[in-house]
Amino acid sequence: MKEGIHPKYFDTKATCACGAVFAIGSTRENVTVDMCSACHPLFTGKQKLVDAEGRVQKFKKKFANVAPRVKKEKKKKVAKAAAKKSAAKKPKKAAPKEK
Repeated sequence: MKEGIHPKYFDTKATCACGAVFAIGSTRENVTVDMCSACHPLFTGKQKLVDAEGRVQKFKKKFANVAPRVKKEKKKKVAKAAAKKSAAKKPKKAAPKEK
């Protein structure tokens, strides 16, 4: 292995929200997890309600105090469009005939 290009590897402990502690190897010194095999419903067979918000609730909470932007009127484009229409309505002058 080349020296200086790999991250440091630690023998550390992973701590679960339920209080279980596991000895693991990681590139981080301290690891915390929300669920582990000791408390996950798949492994325990018990239904456990996790106090977590859904995506929509998180979004609404994040943007609850944000005021919507007020759109500016497009006066320039309206004026240009009106000028183009009036120019299109005017008949072009015929070139004078040569004698």
